[in-house]
Amino acid sequence: MIDLLLGTATSAAILALIFAPLERAFPARPEQPALRPELRTDAAFFLGQYLVFAAVAVAALTSVDQAIGGVVPVSVRTWSSEQPLWALVVASLALGDLLTYWFHRACHRYDALWRFHAVHHSAERLDWLAAHREHPLDGIATQLCVNLPGIALGLPFAALGWLAVLRGLWAIFIHSNVRLPLGPLGVLLGAPELHHWHHVRAERTRHNFANLAPYLDLLFGTYHRPEGPETYPLGLTQPWPRRYLAQLVRPFRR
Repeated sequence: MIDLLLGTATSAAILALIFAPLERAFPARPEQPALRPELRTDAAFFLGQYLVFAAVAVAALTSVDQAIGGVVPVSVRTWSSEQPLWALVVASLALGDLLTYWFHRACHRYDALWRFHAVHHSAERLDWLAAHREHPLDGIATQLCVNLPGIALGLPFAALGWLAVLRGLWAIFIHSNVRLPLGPLGVLLGAPELHHWHHVRAERTRHNFANLAPYLDLLFGTYHRPEGPETYPLGLTQPWPRRYLAQLVRPFRR
């Protein structure tokens, strides 16, 4: 428990050292204070994710890794065993992005999924800490989509761990209060302004579902790059509880 607490505190300090200066140097919303409303709620989501639900996600992925051996065709395992590690990483990233894109779109279309995903969209101010506002069931399902191709291709679990870290940092970056256009790289790598628009206050947003690779939104007709300063409101149109435990329970209520 002490190691877990120290690891969580270290992670929080590292993330703050990385993203707090970026948010001050390149703010998407300069008027947004660092000590904003609902900071405690998002801090609770951060602690819940690192202290409890990250271990649950790892256990779920481990169980899938152990169970999938008898399901994946032998031809796939044979092919992947003949590929260099970098090729498996690229294939895992591409297939994981594709699977996650469609799961994300499904979360915005089907009520049974949206009621859990809405927790993430309830944030009315975005920064690096608000990125952690996510219902654990929604988060675990997303992690399964992200990592399932790598598991099926036999990517070493250690490599999956490094990919999870890199994806996690990127997810925090695109939620951060940063305006940092990436130019031509914006087609291969998303940018905060794209994902900020995904959080625009609407019944259910219909754009920018890809977190890592915007070319999927371009390919499937869901791409939108907003112009001008970010002054549009964020969050949900329907009433939603604001406290941590109430948000965890809300999807189970009628």
